[in-house]
Parts: sequence; structure tokens; C-alpha cells
Amino acid sequence: MIRPLRLGVNIDHVATIRNARGGAHPDPVRAAIAAAAAGADGITAHLREDRRHITDGDIDRLMAEIDLPLNLEMAATEEMLAIALAHRPHAACIVPEKREERTTEGGLDAAGQFDVLAPFVARLSDAGIRVSLFIEPSAAQVDAALRLGAPVIEFHTGRFAHLAGEEQVVELKRIADMAALAAKNGIESHAGHGLTFDNVTPVAAIPQLAELNIGHFLIGEAIFTGLEASVMRMRALMDAAR
Repeated sequence: MIRPLRLGVNIDHVATIRNARGGAHPDPVRAAIAAAAAGADGITAHLREDRRHITDGDIDRLMAEIDLPLNLEMAATEEMLAIALAHRPHAACIVPEKREERTTEGGLDAAGQFDVLAPFVARLSDAGIRVSLFIEPSAAQVDAALRLGAPVIEFHTGRFAHLAGEEQVVELKRIADMAALAAKNGIESHAGHGLTFDNVTPVAAIPQLAELNIGHFLIGEAIFTGLEASVMRMRALMDAAR
């Protein structure tokens, strides 16, 4: 039996719109509450070094005001580690971060940065925070996650989202093969980045995936249909794929 697929809604870009003019509107915490009402299973928020969207105050309020698990996306820095340890969210997903990028451009090099990442994974895990690594779908990266002791990995689906035709089919198989490899080694697999109504179905159909994290597209669609309707449609597509 294929298990249900969870939907984590990333609310970062509600905060992006708010920050464009300053003030308090639109409120990302209100968006989190609306996403929960529409069928989201968790909320994801990326607290960046430059605070370009989510702020420290947003994290404070999300921890205090929402009932869903919070997945804190964070770079492997001492500043972000201290914040995670102070708040103790349900999960912390370690992602690569460059100040000059518009959004996260690819997966974390867990294999090449093994020695750097090891103490972060250990300290987060010791605090009872479920650690996830945002990686490319490759055997080397899955192996590194296993050796680091991360219980969860999240596959970067940006390449899949931007390909078409046979190239996209090949990339989809790569994601599916790596999800199967992770499951064989006792690691839970998630996926996210660039997923839309048009391309989510084949990814959602991969039986070993336990969760999809989707944000920018849902917030963009919310401009036209409302956030609840956007989340509900994505939830329905994911459910139908299973």
C-alpha cells in the first residue's frame, strides 16, 4: 500500500511581497493558517542570512501561532544553528545559500561538505530536531546523508521542473531511483522546487516520497484564485497521483 503524501507549504514569498513595501501586510502567519485550513500538512519557512523574506519575528510567531509542524530551512551557519536550537522547530532542512542568488539554485553538496555539515546535523539531532538535507538526486549525496545520520533528505526538483520531453523523463527516473535507494537505507525522502499543477503528478506518484514542499508557485497562483483554492488544488493533484 502506498502511503499518503504530505504537502508542506512554503510561505516565504508572502513575506517577500510584504517586505517590498514594508509594514505588516500580507502576513505570512495568516498565510500559514490559511494553508493549514486548505489541507497543508506542514509549513516551511526559510530564514536567510539577509532576511530578504522571512524574518526572526515571523519564526517567533509561526512557532507560537500555528498547529502544524514547522520546517525551518536554514544554511549551515552558527547564527542559524543558534536560532534553530532556541526555537526547536519540528524539522530543520539544511540548504545551500548564496547571498547573490534569487532563490536556492541547487542541492547541497553533502558529500563535499561532509566535515562541515557533520556537527550541524549532530547538534540539531541532539536537540530533538528532525534534520533534513536538501540535495541533488544522486547516489553520492544519498550516501553522504546516510553517513551523516540525517533521517530525511529532500531532493531538489528544479532540474526536473525546467526540462521537457525525454530529458525530463530521465530526470524523473533519477529522482525515483534515488528515493528508492534512500528508502532501502532507512532514509525518508521529500522533494521540492519548481513544482506546479502541470508537473507535480509524476513526482507525487513516486511511492517512496513522503512529502512535497511547494511555495513560490502556490503563492503566485493565490493572486488569481486565493491561497486556499491554490493549496486545495495541489492537494487534490497529489492525492490523485497516489
